[in-house]
Amino acid sequence: MSSWTDLLHSSTKLLEQAAPSAQFPPLQRNLDQLETLSKKLKAKTLRNEAPQQSIAATRLLAREGLNAEQLARDLKSFELKTTFEDVFPAEATSIEDYLQQVHEMAMVSAVQEAQKDNLRGFNDHMLKVLEEDWQMEKRDFLQSLSHISTLPRTNVTYTVSAGSRPGQLTPIASNPHGSSGPSSMELVPLDSKPIHERKASVYAEIVKNLNNARQRGLPFKPATAFKGAYESLGLHASGGKSVNMQKIWHLLQTLLSEDMTIQRSVSKKMSLVIGARRHLEWGHEKYIMDTIQSHPAQAALGGVVGNLQRIRAFLRIRLRDYGVLDFDAVDARRQPPVDTTWQQIYFCMRTGYYDEARSVALSSRASNHFTPLLTEWINTGGMVPAEIATAASEECEKILRIGDRAGRPAYDKKKLLLYALISGSRRQIDRLLRDLPTLFNTIEDFLWFKLSAVRDCPVGAASIVMNESLVPYTLEDLQAYLNKFEPSYYTKNGKDPLVYPYILLLSIQLIPAVVYLSQESGEEGYNIDAAHISIVLADHGVLSESAGAVQKMGVMDAYAEASSIIRQYGSAYFRVDKLSMALEYYAQAAAAVGGGHLSWSGRGNVDQQRQRNLMLKQLLTELLLRDGGVYLLLGSRGAGEEGELRRFLIDAKTRQQFLLEAAYHCQETGLYEKSIEIQKRIGAFSMALDTINKCLSEAICAFSRGRSDGESRTASLIHSGNEILEMDKYSSEVSPQERESVLEQQTVLRQLEAILSIHKLARLGHYVDALREVARLQFLPLDPRTPDTTTDVFKNLSPHVQACVPDLLKVALACLDNMVDSDGSLRALRAKIASFIANNSNRNWPRDLYEKLARTL
Repeated sequence: MSSWTDLLHSSTKLLEQAAPSAQFPPLQRNLDQLETLSKKLKAKTLRNEAPQQSIAATRLLAREGLNAEQLARDLKSFELKTTFEDVFPAEATSIEDYLQQVHEMAMVSAVQEAQKDNLRGFNDHMLKVLEEDWQMEKRDFLQSLSHISTLPRTNVTYTVSAGSRPGQLTPIASNPHGSSGPSSMELVPLDSKPIHERKASVYAEIVKNLNNARQRGLPFKPATAFKGAYESLGLHASGGKSVNMQKIWHLLQTLLSEDMTIQRSVSKKMSLVIGARRHLEWGHEKYIMDTIQSHPAQAALGGVVGNLQRIRAFLRIRLRDYGVLDFDAVDARRQPPVDTTWQQIYFCMRTGYYDEARSVALSSRASNHFTPLLTEWINTGGMVPAEIATAASEECEKILRIGDRAGRPAYDKKKLLLYALISGSRRQIDRLLRDLPTLFNTIEDFLWFKLSAVRDCPVGAASIVMNESLVPYTLEDLQAYLNKFEPSYYTKNGKDPLVYPYILLLSIQLIPAVVYLSQESGEEGYNIDAAHISIVLADHGVLSESAGAVQKMGVMDAYAEASSIIRQYGSAYFRVDKLSMALEYYAQAAAAVGGGHLSWSGRGNVDQQRQRNLMLKQLLTELLLRDGGVYLLLGSRGAGEEGELRRFLIDAKTRQQFLLEAAYHCQETGLYEKSIEIQKRIGAFSMALDTINKCLSEAICAFSRGRSDGESRTASLIHSGNEILEMDKYSSEVSPQERESVLEQQTVLRQLEAILSIHKLARLGHYVDALREVARLQFLPLDPRTPDTTTDVFKNLSPHVQACVPDLLKVALACLDNMVDSDGSLRALRAKIASFIANNSNRNWPRDLYEKLARTL
């Protein structure tokens, strides 16, 4: 470092000593300029030090008349091309070698192109996934911002608690006006809300429409409506799951036969079985069409598209490795085709093309004996007579015997399957599945076969059949087999959660399916679907059909269980102050125990109708006791003529009786203000005044003991009593008996007012005025100027007034203790009070009253 300093010092001195010269003028350069000049000098030095190879190349180009510098400037790009000899060596002169080399080069090129396509497709897929993830994160972020922006600034009474589940309604803010105005949640657009909130919103509209239709006696298909509501949400993406909620809603639609009419001769249980089977046939038809679209060349569908043509196109794809199929063979003698008779019949039946299955059976010699059996099965909806079932079972035995013989060709599995299906024999079905465990590729195929073989047999009746081969396969057999496996077996340990309830619904285990769904608390809100599936099943009145499976699982009565799920879901609307929506679900909960839509018109059985009425009154009472419940059910005035109560209790007398019971219930639970409001609405003024007098009596006792709120409480009660008296005065519908009762209660009210005024005077220290008012009381013999009497004054005295007498006497004695007797009048009043207490010593009055009297005397 010192050497550099010395060098700088020396150069500075030389600069100072140097005299300016005309030949060499002084130059000044900064560091950047010096760096640029140094780089130029270095470049010149490198050119001068070029390697010998570069010099030799330049000389060679010059000998050929080429300028190397100009060539270097003009050359921008170059391309190397291979000659024919570079690709195909000249020594490959034979055709075989040439073709071999062409084949190798084609394979290499194909592999390289495939690698490029694969890499390009992978990059595109990853970019798409990245874009979807980004959009999802952005949507969640914006959604959280929208929720924050819509939260109210004040009166926030509910927030998302740790115990709340995503599938439940999450309260946001309390609305003091009940359901009269929109909640703060409604400020958020529907598309930006979480899935469970969007689902709850669209489902709620369907419940309203359903209730209105049932009240008016109009036709309504609830499963179809809920399916349309779910599809309107645009939640069709399955996310790699085999079953989504749209598929379950379609199953319910077909299960309950809302898309077609089932024969009336079929029982309700078999109607459900046929509906489940039709859903599986619809799914297989969709699968066949997807397969054909994926392999159009192999399908060779052509221009004419019928059901049978679709089945044959599907078989061309499925059996493409087996050779020429019989329906495509031109000359059967030249090359024997593959016989697909039983394949065609099976897949026609599996897809629901029954007429085509019959036509195939009629057109083939191989299925001549099967045609009448199939025709009978189709015509009876699977409920074939005993002789048909016996013939099919015997044919199964024959096929198995022939196939077991040595040297005999193997039997067609589809043929054995179809005969076992027609027979409906438990023995043949169990044997078929035992001998051919890999016969079905999917659980849908397995369930379709089982449902097609199910026979309508009462529980326990199968054991009465003497011949084992004729024991029918029942729905209970299918349910017992499916219930051997845990739910995790079907859901793949929760990866596909809807498969298990889907299997339960297909096997007509309705309540277990709903209960399982109601316990799912994921982001998809399956518990919301469970409540509305309960509404659909209860409305159709089919819950009792799965009673056998329900009893085995230990579940309570099916309708009561469904009603409980609906009621619990409806009560969640209380937390967001939507009483009107809770009312709609409560109506469905009551209809559920009543047997469904028949209960709305009173066509259900007597027991169910009684259960429905009890549940309805209980739920309406619960609503009535809520804040805003009176206004919702009864309207702004009257006894329900302008409110929602008239929708459910049409008769005026029934409404009157219900409201009287509700008012009595309010009194029992201590809701006196609610009871008074209800009694005023129905014109029971005397009852309302009696309630007011009871409350006023209690308030006076509290006031006498020094309660701080006693005075405001008593003033409010007296004001309410005066209002009722005014209403009674101008009411034209009051009967003479009611008016007489009102007058009696008015007397009690005035007596309590007099007692209250004495307490107020005593508290203010106006002892003379208080004692003067005590002597003036008409209902108590405390006036010293009147003679003593032995008449029982309590005989005609209201219990509410009687409860105030002990405290009144103690106040009078306290006033006497605080005054000086100048003329003997106070002594006479004290003696009057003592005589009154002595005459009523059997009243079990408080001990401190007697002690106070003793001290005074």
